[in-house]
Amino acid sequence: MNLLEKLDAAAAARKALLPDGVGAFGIPIEEVYSATEARIGDRRVLLLGTNNYLGLTFAPECIRAAHEAIDNEGTGTTGSRMANGSYSGHRALEREFADFYQCNSSIVFTTGYQANLGTITGLVGPGDTVLIDGDSHASIYDGCILSGADIIRFKHNDMIDMEKRLHRLGSRVETTLIIAEGIYSMLGDQAPLAEIVKLKNTYGGTLLLDEAHSLGVLGETGQGLVEKTGLLKDVDFITGTFSKSLCSIGGFCVSNHPQLNQLRYVSHPYIFTASPSPATIASTRAALELLRKGNHLRTQLWHNCIQLYTRLKDAGYVLGPDPGPVIAAIVDTPQQALLLWQKLLENNIYVNLILPPAAPEGKSLVRCSVNAAHTYEQIQYVGDVFSRLRSLT
Repeated sequence: MNLLEKLDAAAAARKALLPDGVGAFGIPIEEVYSATEARIGDRRVLLLGTNNYLGLTFAPECIRAAHEAIDNEGTGTTGSRMANGSYSGHRALEREFADFYQCNSSIVFTTGYQANLGTITGLVGPGDTVLIDGDSHASIYDGCILSGADIIRFKHNDMIDMEKRLHRLGSRVETTLIIAEGIYSMLGDQAPLAEIVKLKNTYGGTLLLDEAHSLGVLGETGQGLVEKTGLLKDVDFITGTFSKSLCSIGGFCVSNHPQLNQLRYVSHPYIFTASPSPATIASTRAALELLRKGNHLRTQLWHNCIQLYTRLKDAGYVLGPDPGPVIAAIVDTPQQALLLWQKLLENNIYVNLILPPAAPEGKSLVRCSVNAAHTYEQIQYVGDVFSRLRSLT
């Protein structure tokens, strides 16, 4: 089988799951009306498939900041951070993230994916070890593979399995990077951070926590799981993205270790990528400011999360273990998931369809993403439709 035939085989496997004419992946959104509504084809739909957790995509402060940055600095930097791509806004955002996390330093990356790639490949290499949760995001897996380090997986959120593998590492734990996530993107469950920190303190190692889906969501000020658990000082490196609660694109890493800044000179995803546009940086800074004083947004978000999670659970759906902005209905077969996804879209509700191998344990998911801008009536409608469609699964 040659290179192109491999792609044909992948296309055939996808076609076997999806009937002709069904474009469940990469579905084009023709118009966006607000943080909760858009047009897909000729349908005005409720958006329950975005990661816009604080509902800030249309926040006037973010839009105004982006416009001003375009007017003053143009559309792009046309260069990497190591060349001409470090504007005053990039440095200001790094200072603001460091201050937000009460850390000594921060690095801004062009995407959240590159934040994990750049941090992991900068910290470990051949001869080192990464110990990761089996349900880690693709950006974590790819960073580990690119680094050349030995990859050891422990069962998802299984601390007995994690301890077993730490024990077997022996002295190699000194050059081991442990990686977990604040909120996991498939089922919306949270890492048992207190237990992970306890094991790290017992056996050693360096801990990286990806707060991509928990930034702005967990904690009194929105720092994420580190704040909810009170373990900020016990985590060595925190990565995350701007594309969820901060409603733009980009990523970051913060740390109290002075060596963080050395990543700027060894991390290829940082060195060889054009820096984020001025408009992106400006809107992110505005969103971070809103997040920092936005307890009312988190309160509304969690009200919506609990409301929808309870409705779906009461309707008999099998859900992830924790209520939160990611609410996944777990079904046994791709066919069931596809049918449920189609019927939701026919009822003007857009959600995400997740099929194997992306979904864990061979299951299929219909995943909702709740945000603070959803109204009570919208959440009620979504719950009503899910309840009517329960017999499909």
